[in-house]
Amino acid sequence: MTGFNLHTLETAPIKSRPLLEGAKKAYGFIPNLYAGQAEAPSLLEGYLSLATTFDKTALTPTERQIILIANNRLNRCTYCVAAHTTIAKGAGVANEVLEALRNGQKIADPKLEALHQFAVRINQARGWVDQKDLDALFAVGYTKQTALEVIVGTALKVMSTYTNHLLDTPLDEAFKSDAWTAPVTQA
Repeated sequence: MTGFNLHTLETAPIKSRPLLEGAKKAYGFIPNLYAGQAEAPSLLEGYLSLATTFDKTALTPTERQIILIANNRLNRCTYCVAAHTTIAKGAGVANEVLEALRNGQKIADPKLEALHQFAVRINQARGWVDQKDLDALFAVGYTKQTALEVIVGTALKVMSTYTNHLLDTPLDEAFKSDAWTAPVTQA
């Protein structure tokens, strides 16, 4: 398959360089996902912009990571599951929530599990959810806004997981302790 470059500040297209510089300043390194996306400055800018937008939703950091990791797992993105496990730990997401997400199991907290299941349904049904899916989400206190914000997180994960699949992005050293292997069959 065609090999894609993982760009550095020196090799990246001019329009990607400020974005990579911002990542390096924020994280202390340029994640390989960004280094690969840099080939298409519009992809890198779009991904970073949508990530910033998703962080501004009414969702808590735990809720955002539930949506992201659920999509990562369903999309079988080993890079993303590892990266978001590390990010989620840094955001204080409970270990039992992370283990449930990584293993495709139920989250013990009923409200968080309802969000998890709705994120799964949005992904699997390509947005064509049933009223019962919405009712289950609303029954635990989530809103129409929540349902729509799940779509923002899902769109964000399409951008990253598809990039990682196309590029076969190598896992950064910072995420290796949280490496994940996709199951042979999907739950």
